[in-house]
Amino acid sequence: MALSEAVLRLAPGDEVGVALRDLPAGTVLAGTLGEITIGSHIPQGHKVALADCGVGAPVHKYGQAIGEATARIAPGDHVHTHNLGMGALSRNYEFGTARISPAAPAGPRPVFQGYRRANGRAGTRNYIGIVTSVNCSASTARMIADQFRGPVLDAFPNVDGVMALTHGSGCGMVLGSEGAEVLVRTLHGYAHHPNFAALLVVGLGCEMLQTERFLDDAVSAVAVERLTIQESGGIRASVRAGVELIGKMLPLVDGLQREPIDVSELVLGMNCGGSDGFSGITANPALGVASDLLVAYGGTSVLAETPEVFGAEHLLTRRAISPAVGEHLLRRLAWWQDYARQGGGTLDNNPSPGNKAGGLTTILEKSLGAVAKAGKAELSRVVEYAAPVTGPGLVFMDTPGYDPVSVTGIVAGGANVVCFTTGRGSVLGCRPAPSIKLGTNTDLYRRMPEDIDINCGVVIDGGMGLEELGGAIFARILETASGRQTVSEELELGQDEFVPWQLGTVT
Repeated sequence: MALSEAVLRLAPGDEVGVALRDLPAGTVLAGTLGEITIGSHIPQGHKVALADCGVGAPVHKYGQAIGEATARIAPGDHVHTHNLGMGALSRNYEFGTARISPAAPAGPRPVFQGYRRANGRAGTRNYIGIVTSVNCSASTARMIADQFRGPVLDAFPNVDGVMALTHGSGCGMVLGSEGAEVLVRTLHGYAHHPNFAALLVVGLGCEMLQTERFLDDAVSAVAVERLTIQESGGIRASVRAGVELIGKMLPLVDGLQREPIDVSELVLGMNCGGSDGFSGITANPALGVASDLLVAYGGTSVLAETPEVFGAEHLLTRRAISPAVGEHLLRRLAWWQDYARQGGGTLDNNPSPGNKAGGLTTILEKSLGAVAKAGKAELSRVVEYAAPVTGPGLVFMDTPGYDPVSVTGIVAGGANVVCFTTGRGSVLGCRPAPSIKLGTNTDLYRRMPEDIDINCGVVIDGGMGLEELGGAIFARILETASGRQTVSEELELGQDEFVPWQLGTVT
């Protein structure tokens, strides 16, 4: 078999390549490197040794070190956790040495059909949101939302749904602490999100986090109502009152119409979950092409998951528009390393078992593939978790790598559409923002066709190049922003995936 048909070498000089198919033991591969015999079965997406590596020698993929050999590696060996480890990490940080400002293609500017809110922001969906101030009001909020599932909304075709945003905090907290401020920012971001056309805010009454801390007059909603359980006669009375209030909102929200809005008003959130050996080869770089297109048109794109850029941060600092931006990213990484130590771990606790089953070995390898989502555009800003994202350009948000928490922060920041790449089959939704699922390989798409929007495995199959696929993703982003439903929306996913990052003291 020809080596080029079975193994993809991502950069000249890489000691490893990626298996494009399952390679049984004894398979002989012929190419410019000579004949290589596969020593043991190597699954698709896993790494194949293309050169000798002695113990302690660096191993490269993407032209970057992904770890050190922990045992001697010979050509044809399977390279994974049994013979590759983190080793000593050394990075040379430069600032602004690789800045690129993508140019917009010639021709008419793209538009999407969105909702223009009274405060000037652009929405891509038309939801009624029930926002809770405290966990004590969570069940009440869910009971209210449950009354508006199914045929009850058939008479209001322009209403995308009624959803409750519940969480596990809001009391027993130290107001003004880091943890409290993170929750306030998150709730403020959702309460002011342009995809919510109307709001009902439900509290208990005696909680630490009173609604005025996250709700002000700058909301996008056409109607805002507040409900306090202790003042409304208890849970049953509050549910009845909430249902009545939302019933009055429905005609108002249904009367809102989509209109053409320039592409520059899109805020694209990007996340990956259940990554595999193809993530950094297909879906992530293709999404990077789409991200660059959006930035070129004056839009905003948000990269996140700080623990999952660890080891690749030097590539981002080179793209920073100033030393201050690059140093901000490095400070957040230093915080994360200390945070992991306090919890008895390290940032190389990631990759997960599923990532490793898909061929990823170290966090360095995973991170190098993850940052491909950001394309090539210069890095304009670094913002805290759930902080408002102001465009244009590529922005980095400091979030955990845990998908629901990360995406919650991105949406709180203002993302009105999300692209989520997965190689193992993550099933996350993130209402009120639509989530476009990008599968990294064709086997996944065939196995879970009702959970993946776009099959990026066509890059490996030879049916489409990265630039063409990136253009197709960009076109799907515009279609989705204009109302095309995603597979996660068809299943009404996203309510349970609202998971604010919990930090700080609980008293």
